[in-house]
Amino acid sequence: MRRIALLSQRLANQIAAGEVVERPASVVKEVLENSLDAGASRVDVEVEQGGTKLIRIRDNGVGIYRDDLALALSRHATSKIVDLNDLEQINSLGFRGEALASISSVSRLTLTSRRSDAEDENGWQVAVAGQEMTAEVTPAAHPEGTSVEVRDLFFNTPARKKFLRKEQTEFNRIDEVVKRIALSRFDVHLSLRHNQRTVHQLHAASSLQEKQRRIGLLCGPAFLEHAVHIDIEAAGLRLWGWVCLPTFSRSQPDQQYFYVNGRVIRDKLVSHAIKQAYRDVLYGGRHPAFVLYLELDPALVDVNVHPTKHEVRFRDQRLVHDFLFRSLHKALADVRPDHNMSSADGHQAAPGVEPAFSNEPAAVQSRLGLRVDQETGELLGQGDGLATNGLPGHDASGNQVAASGVGSGYASPGDRGGYRSSVSGFGQSRGAPPGVLADQSAVYQQLSQDAEIPPLGFAVAQLHGVYILAQNAEGLIIVDMHAAHERITYERMKTATDNQGMKAQPLLVPLSIAVSTAEADCVEAEQAGLSELGFTIERVSPESILVRQVPALLARSNVEQLVRDVLADIQEHGRSDRITAYRDELLSTMACHGSVRANRQLTVAEMNALLRDMERTERSGQCNHGRPTWTYQSMSDLDKLFLRGR
Repeated sequence: MRRIALLSQRLANQIAAGEVVERPASVVKEVLENSLDAGASRVDVEVEQGGTKLIRIRDNGVGIYRDDLALALSRHATSKIVDLNDLEQINSLGFRGEALASISSVSRLTLTSRRSDAEDENGWQVAVAGQEMTAEVTPAAHPEGTSVEVRDLFFNTPARKKFLRKEQTEFNRIDEVVKRIALSRFDVHLSLRHNQRTVHQLHAASSLQEKQRRIGLLCGPAFLEHAVHIDIEAAGLRLWGWVCLPTFSRSQPDQQYFYVNGRVIRDKLVSHAIKQAYRDVLYGGRHPAFVLYLELDPALVDVNVHPTKHEVRFRDQRLVHDFLFRSLHKALADVRPDHNMSSADGHQAAPGVEPAFSNEPAAVQSRLGLRVDQETGELLGQGDGLATNGLPGHDASGNQVAASGVGSGYASPGDRGGYRSSVSGFGQSRGAPPGVLADQSAVYQQLSQDAEIPPLGFAVAQLHGVYILAQNAEGLIIVDMHAAHERITYERMKTATDNQGMKAQPLLVPLSIAVSTAEADCVEAEQAGLSELGFTIERVSPESILVRQVPALLARSNVEQLVRDVLADIQEHGRSDRITAYRDELLSTMACHGSVRANRQLTVAEMNALLRDMERTERSGQCNHGRPTWTYQSMSDLDKLFLRGR
């Protein structure tokens, strides 16, 4: 065994480079963060051969003092923190003081800078080539700001260079780093060039429209078409940004950007909260898409966790978790069909739009087969037919009201008479039974005469016993009636169950479980939370607990495993939704089996009742299994499909 000795400065830097400088994208990330911390409003990035040959980054920040240029290449040298108090309230992206030293130890680095308040007009330059030597500062022509030029990355560490991927792969990683920075700082002009070709030229954005334009350039126009802009503030926390609807789910988590005080992070607590918010509407291994920003007091978050600075620790994890979950859950629940269609047409949805026919009793719109008693939560059976009492086109007994025919002819979508004529024409051309045509005519005469056209419009026909064809003021809508009714029923059952509270069932023989000391401590500290979930658990020894009551819905499940899972969730995330998840799974199954089935013939009145319920129901755009419940084609889309106007 050798004697203990201090490592050389060069070797220490190369060891640090193994953590900080993993590939060319790591160099771009560290230098870009330094430029932003320097107050730059413009940053230009130029790379060659995927960054292995050349990386040049120039900014217009405050610059570096002449006497500090050589010191900047030393390890643990930084201007961003001075003492422990600064470390506990970090407002900058970088703070470790390792980036330039690590980069210079594995490359040929040239650092040129000129202070904005310099007495002379000269810039100053320092160059090193991965070896232990005294850095010499020389004058150089340079505008205000700083330039970092990195050539021949890993030239002196061939083993590291062999692990690099193909040129395009390495550049794609650099491109992703630039995207993350561009999405975090809308106020900065960013450009990226690769092999003398301009890839990005992103101008500074100040207004919401300009920010959305940048997001559209980086994430694609489809992202914005399906995104909801949110801005929620509570308890000293602010969450804002764009979250996509479940209809824009991805097979990979490649469009998930989450920032804490401007720093892009990957955190288990954040991921868990977002996953919870999408639980009811996203299944089958799909991933949501979002660009979200969390702002809070820097003293409430620890960023000194990992050398890459991608991981953070929140002081109050439960508060942050609940805030993220509730904010995103409410944002997704508040989306109604009119938002989807306004986004597709490029128009802003009118906030607070009330669905049409609000004067009708709620019971009229809720009698679609499976019903839930709002007081008792009892599941009522599905009848032979949908109740139609009080609906237009039916009398008090539910019988169809005969109506006289209407004239034929074409009217524009904005003309309500167009609905009546189109319905009549449809029935006559297809040879519809007289009763169906009379039903359609009566409904349209009463619903479209003195009422505003609702977002999902009015039903026209039922297609193949599966889909509802509807027409609104802007185009055509197709609804999967089973999927839509399944979501409506599911949400009502959840509401009825929530109003009752979680019922507990005592165990005939209390269950003794051996646990760790930490789990037993958790049981003592979380008695109130466990009671709300339906558990009665006592600590009987330092490493043993006794389960006396469990949730009634889950009494036949594996109680021991259920308790362990709940305690694990509480320890890791500060809360557990496992009981709610199991409950919702049962309710989802019941709603699926009790909803209207395919090939069940519905009257126009019944179809319109279903459409109105969809407009009122949260998350009605997806069924319980994550499938879309409806799709929309505007008149412009239909015109393009048939080449009209060309």
